[in-house]
Amino acid sequence: MTSLPWLDPDQLWFPPADEALEDPDGLLAVGGDLSSERLRLAYRNGIFPWFSDDQPILWWSPDPRCVLLPDDIHISRSLRRTLNQQRFQVTADQCFSRIIRLCATTRAEGTWITDEMMAAYTRLHRQVDAHSIEVWNRQGELAGGMYGVALGRCFFGESMFSLETNASKVLMVHLARQLADWGYQLMDCQVESSHLMSMGARTIPRAEFLSILRACVDRKADQPDWTFTWQWPRPEA
Repeated sequence: MTSLPWLDPDQLWFPPADEALEDPDGLLAVGGDLSSERLRLAYRNGIFPWFSDDQPILWWSPDPRCVLLPDDIHISRSLRRTLNQQRFQVTADQCFSRIIRLCATTRAEGTWITDEMMAAYTRLHRQVDAHSIEVWNRQGELAGGMYGVALGRCFFGESMFSLETNASKVLMVHLARQLADWGYQLMDCQVESSHLMSMGARTIPRAEFLSILRACVDRKADQPDWTFTWQWPRPEA
């Protein structure tokens, strides 16, 4: 059995992402902590934590990697009709704690978003590196949401939920278009799903993903803050 590096909480480092296992795909290291410094280092190097309550902290860098380039967002005919109806409003950083908790509690198959993970990403949010995106219906109620990490011109999506039909798709369109306006080059989706692929995501080799990170993660984006200004055009009269 292949042994994995055990990370000491007092030593801030990761093995190179290309040393991750092929089976299970992308498992790289065990242990360490969820300090803000370690999380930033992980994302900068194409690594993210994913583990259950009964496991130690597990660090991953799968190959291939699922990504969405902001300009590649796909808007189907039916989604275009939903956007034209103006049923939803999309905002950012309005209720991070509520969004991450709903990401944890609305998944029928269970969650990896433990209390420890929620505390860690909430700290990152207070330090302006983690963000929430909210979708509101016409009654002012949450219809969906997402949280993730932003470094340089890269956004790393962590988890998303939807309480109403098409809310998550509307979120993805607004997020991608807003990130494109801000000069972001990459949305990391981690692992592919049919939903993401239908929205324009694709898989790329880990080496290509890491190359994009090296080129973009230290480049400051163009947004002054995380106030969403992009709006879907209203249908012509």
